[in-house]
Amino acid sequence: MNKESIEAFIQQATRLMPDDLSRFQTEIEDNLRATLNATFAKMDLVTRAEFDIQTALLQRTRAQLEVLLTKITALEDQLNDKNNE
Repeated sequence: MNKESIEAFIQQATRLMPDDLSRFQTEIEDNLRATLNATFAKMDLVTRAEFDIQTALLQRTRAQLEVLLTKITALEDQLNDKNNE
């Protein structure tokens, strides 16, 4: 969730409060904001951009692994051919 989503959620939650609690609105918003931030921090979330970067890195790594596996297989085949001679 981005900051705008969190703020929108907080604003919506405070609008739903009963009128007699409106005098505590700032305090409730601050506590809600702190609670949400602490909860999200504990969840160890990453941004979409970070996720996309890691996905691209993983795809490149997998491609390199496939190339290396192909080379290893070719070298093993050559070694087996020499041993069979």
